[in-house]
Amino acid sequence: MHEEGNSLSTTRRAVIFANGVLTSQPAALAAISAGDIVIAADGGARHCSLLGITPDYIIGDFDSLETQELQRFQDAGSKVIRHPARKDYTDLELALRHACSLGATEIVVLGALGARWDQSLANLLLPASDEFSKAQVRLLDDNQEVLLLRGGDSITIGGAPGDTLSLIPLTGDATGVRTSGLEYPLQGETLAFGSTRGISNVLLAEEASISLQDGLLLCVIIHAKTDRERT
Repeated sequence: MHEEGNSLSTTRRAVIFANGVLTSQPAALAAISAGDIVIAADGGARHCSLLGITPDYIIGDFDSLETQELQRFQDAGSKVIRHPARKDYTDLELALRHACSLGATEIVVLGALGARWDQSLANLLLPASDEFSKAQVRLLDDNQEVLLLRGGDSITIGGAPGDTLSLIPLTGDATGVRTSGLEYPLQGETLAFGSTRGISNVLLAEEASISLQDGLLLCVIIHAKTDRERT
């Protein structure tokens, strides 16, 4: 279990296990650092069980988690935050809200994608909520990650030459897009909402930078597989 004594007041980092598909256990373990607050969103606790992790918090209506397993986590020290089955928000959104209430400024979400397109799409769009604007929310899935860039912000993406970077406008056009370190640079240009122009750019070095003047931009990084391919 990750001690709450090393709380988000100092680390400002939380890791959330959602109830989707966890494609790589080693990648999930690598995403967790000492001092992180670990939160399981309902059935996401099963991923924690497989990884030998006791989450600090388990949140949800618990329609996806057996009572015995929930009790086992409680006995091990997990704090359970129960919500009614008839609720207005998904378990993942409730987990994100709780992480933000603890002061998290960086939140990593694992297992956010799965067989249900509605859930997957909703999870991909969650970082765009104004409620999470003070935190950098990253969705990780083996060799892929998704994060959001807001108007007026800039970000540096870490990776390797040959990695793929796609930029997808949300809610409307993304204007004043500037990039460096990419095969196809953008110099203060507009990516139109619904256009695929920002898809499949390529990193030229270990870092690439992106800045956005106005709008919302979903950044999808696909790290090239290597001989040390994750399993």
